[in-house]
Amino acid sequence: MSTTMIPSKPMDHGSTRKAIDTTHTSHHDQSTDPYYLRHPIRTLTLLFLAWKAILFPIIANCPGLGYDTSTNLLAVSSPLVAFDADGSAAWYDSLLSIIDSSSSGIWNFVRWDAIYFVRVAERGYLFEQEWAWGYGWTGSLSFLGSAFANHNGDVPLSAIAFSGIALSHVSHLLSALVLHALTKSLFGYETQSQKAFCLISAALHIISPAGAFLSAPYGESLFSLLNFTGLYIYSSALLAENAGRRARRDIFFLLAGILFATATTIRGNGIISGCLFAYDALQGAIQFLCNGPSIDLIRRTGFIVLGGSMVALGSIIPQYIAYTEYCVTTTRPWCGRSLPSVYGWVQVHYWNNGFLRYWTISNLPLFILAAPVLAAMLYSSFRALSGRLGPSHIDHVPISKMNTSQSAVLRLAIAQGILAAMTFTSLHIQIINRIASGYPVWYWYLATSAWESSKPLGGRVFATAVQGMAMYALIQAVLYGSFLPPA
Repeated sequence: MSTTMIPSKPMDHGSTRKAIDTTHTSHHDQSTDPYYLRHPIRTLTLLFLAWKAILFPIIANCPGLGYDTSTNLLAVSSPLVAFDADGSAAWYDSLLSIIDSSSSGIWNFVRWDAIYFVRVAERGYLFEQEWAWGYGWTGSLSFLGSAFANHNGDVPLSAIAFSGIALSHVSHLLSALVLHALTKSLFGYETQSQKAFCLISAALHIISPAGAFLSAPYGESLFSLLNFTGLYIYSSALLAENAGRRARRDIFFLLAGILFATATTIRGNGIISGCLFAYDALQGAIQFLCNGPSIDLIRRTGFIVLGGSMVALGSIIPQYIAYTEYCVTTTRPWCGRSLPSVYGWVQVHYWNNGFLRYWTISNLPLFILAAPVLAAMLYSSFRALSGRLGPSHIDHVPISKMNTSQSAVLRLAIAQGILAAMTFTSLHIQIINRIASGYPVWYWYLATSAWESSKPLGGRVFATAVQGMAMYALIQAVLYGSFLPPA
């Protein structure tokens, strides 16, 4: 395996990286690259289609009712609404016919929390416990489902479910492509090793252990797309700053905050990405204390605070909407708190989340189930602290000597580490297998292990991880489609 020397001088993603490869220089003939490296977008798209062609029929054709019959009761209570096809286009009629004829298969994707998602998307939030679900996700399903409304404004639940499934598939593919771009910007793209590293990292996201949840009407795929895009824009801001492009940096900080805020409305853990801005704000405060104020420092800090505030709004706005509904005309226990949050109340009161609340003997199998992904997330976060990620990483790089790209990876690792620690101590731990899909650093660690075959357990880690992820996703597809735990 070829090795690459990473320059100590910070590099902009648009500049020429002077990487040296033992078998390929930075000016090597790209025509000698394998086809899959010359056409990474096509390769990832074909891999995505092949993987979904396996998972989709497994889920759609699972026969049993399994653990719960809620989906079937939902379908019976909300039969397909008759469409008024007068004056509609032929393709629209055909699409409605497809949804109608395939509704039995579609319902197999509406399991567990997806039952709440499609119901809330249909009629809005009715019960307090439903505020555990992302306001942005149910709103997205409602918006897409409205395209299938008849002249009375009625929308069938099957159309909402179909919209959610389609959105999840499209978002999953796009998030893999964005992850490829993010990896490319931070780890380089000159040598075959770097190109393969980018491709492998994105491919790992396609066969993520989130599996069925990235195909079902769950928010994980859309969250991954928004979070990866936010991370890409945020990293681009750091690289732009390194290149002296301050205006671009400021705009990118603001755009990243908006994307993270939108991701937060999809899944509450999106708020963790706000720690990126907190890191920069702390760094700015230290610089202020050491060197005094400057116009650029004040300007940079202003946009960092503005970007971080955007992230906060992704959580505050849905909470405010809930407050106006429950705390103006009526009173609930959470309304009188100093920080009234329906989300926090629901998580504790209805779902029993909280510090060490999930640590019971009966939940031990779920801790074992989550252990591989949780360990990968925590370990990869620690490795990022010393710059030991990538196909040609330098061992134990002090934080003070990290280049811009390595520093960006470190920031991303902090957010991932916080999520892993929170899940381990305070959440239903098995969900880490699906919410981890929206965080890139552990993918980079697994991809890095492919270049460590000379080290103990190096190559074996990568092979075992790929096999384990694929097997888990296939087994999970059967369990999910049959409405059997775990979920």
